[in-house]
Amino acid sequence: MKKCRIERKAFGKISDGREASLYTVTAENGMGFSVSDYGAVLVSVWVPDRDGNIRDVVLGYDEAAGYEANSGHLGAVVGRNANRIAGGRYTLNGRVYQLAVNNGPNNLHSGPDYYDKRFWQAQTLDNGIRFTLHSPDLDQGHPGSADITVTYTLTDRDGVLLDYQAVCDQDTVMNLTNHSYFNLDGAEGKSVLNHQVQIDAGYFTIADENSIPTGELAAVAGTPMDFTQMKTLGRDIRADYQPLVWAGGYDHNYVLNHPGMEAPSAVYQNGELGMEVYTTLPGLQLYTSNGLHAEGKGHAQYGPFSAVCFETQYYPNSINMPEFPSPLLKKGESYHETTEYRFFRF
Repeated sequence: MKKCRIERKAFGKISDGREASLYTVTAENGMGFSVSDYGAVLVSVWVPDRDGNIRDVVLGYDEAAGYEANSGHLGAVVGRNANRIAGGRYTLNGRVYQLAVNNGPNNLHSGPDYYDKRFWQAQTLDNGIRFTLHSPDLDQGHPGSADITVTYTLTDRDGVLLDYQAVCDQDTVMNLTNHSYFNLDGAEGKSVLNHQVQIDAGYFTIADENSIPTGELAAVAGTPMDFTQMKTLGRDIRADYQPLVWAGGYDHNYVLNHPGMEAPSAVYQNGELGMEVYTTLPGLQLYTSNGLHAEGKGHAQYGPFSAVCFETQYYPNSINMPEFPSPLLKKGESYHETTEYRFFRF
């Protein structure tokens, strides 16, 4: 386990006057991360480059007020259900649960009462921070009273590991993710279209014009969706291919071939730094920040294609699609999933 230094400082106030805290976990080589108890957001990831210079590779804001106003979920822990539910509706144990419709005809990220707009209880560990949140029955429209834990730790492999755990007193949906926007050039938000990505997935969940999967697992071979070999994000992003046209870029769930912590499910690199994504979850949403418009750290202007997200998850609308891996958490059982973002240098 890395020997780490942990610092806590004020992170500004949100609109109701409550003050957030920022926790920074740093190893001796300069590798580290910062997280806030407001939203349990991942604010920064500090990575030493090959010359020993420390680079922040996560887009974000300089204080909590930016995250309160943030509509793009920068750095957010997303739940109780990440991604989309068709019509914002599902049936569980014979009862229909209606969520808010906040994304065309669908519910997205269980909004508008998002987990990243709440304060989480924080606990410092030897090499990380643990956040806990109580989500009451019918919170966001979901059944059951749930206790959720998200732990960020710095690993010996220059990784930031996210461990998600939850229990609920009723059957419910549980599908947590992190919505960090990565840019290996730094947090200034330069285009990532010349950066390269590889994804260990031969299929993606093809979706309709409202980004709801049809149920078909479409082969990536021979299409612009193919990242089975390393390629630049910009090579095919403007192809005349309906899924890309509808989404305005990449915003699609990939069906991972080998989910687990033994081998990376995705690799992202810019020629100087690289990041591997390991996850126990069955899907990965590749999102090229197509709809991002924000003023971020140091007044940087963030726009489309200024970062890339790797949202590990159960597939979109999977609670309504029995042919997909199920995000159902049974009463009294434990939800436990893990994702690690591991960094390397060329």
